[in-house]
Amino acid sequence: MQKLSSFAASRARDVKDSLLFNSFQMQRIFSTATAESAHESSSGKKYASYTIFKAKAALTVYPVLPKFCTIGSGNLKMEKNGVVMLVFWPAIATRKYDWEKRQYFALSPTEVGSLVSLGSSDSCEFFHDPSMKSSSEGQIKKSLAIAPINDQSGYFANLNVVNNLNKTNDRLSIAITKAEFAVLRTACSYVLPHIMGWDQVISPEKQTTPKSAVNRPHPDFEWSR
Repeated sequence: MQKLSSFAASRARDVKDSLLFNSFQMQRIFSTATAESAHESSSGKKYASYTIFKAKAALTVYPVLPKFCTIGSGNLKMEKNGVVMLVFWPAIATRKYDWEKRQYFALSPTEVGSLVSLGSSDSCEFFHDPSMKSSSEGQIKKSLAIAPINDQSGYFANLNVVNNLNKTNDRLSIAITKAEFAVLRTACSYVLPHIMGWDQVISPEKQTTPKSAVNRPHPDFEWSR
């Protein structure tokens, strides 16, 4: 049993290392800052996420801070709200997941509020249209449904992405235990004022420059998936 536990822990570390590598690569590609050298890109940035691994899919959750812009007199104004990013990636074999087929769903502050307020028998559903108010409106539709498991042992998170442009229909589902959901609820409650930028208003001495917004892919990246 000890050997099996050590093997499982080792495999989990391998998957997490892969996730961190892909996350790092993705941030370099989608950064809005000027190009950085390999040395500068790895000099002290912090990455933290919470990942749930299950048989059919994995779910990674992390906060994306808001984007600030400089206005007159050197002050900073929030240009875009932050989000809590959900990344679903399907399983392709036992303990193996396909990062290339990942799907993103960015929770707004209000959607985070709906998530953290869920009771044991409550459910919620969110709909996103990446191309809203454009000529491609309705071509890509995303829906995320979170509903309790029948035996009340946790929740199911079901993501459906319909892309009429690519003629694809991706469905990803993952079971979240009560313990895992407790972690998500606590973490999301903690980061809520941060993705709204309120921590910067209350403690302005901790303000960072607009460049700090590139620590994670911008929420708009969700719309490209």
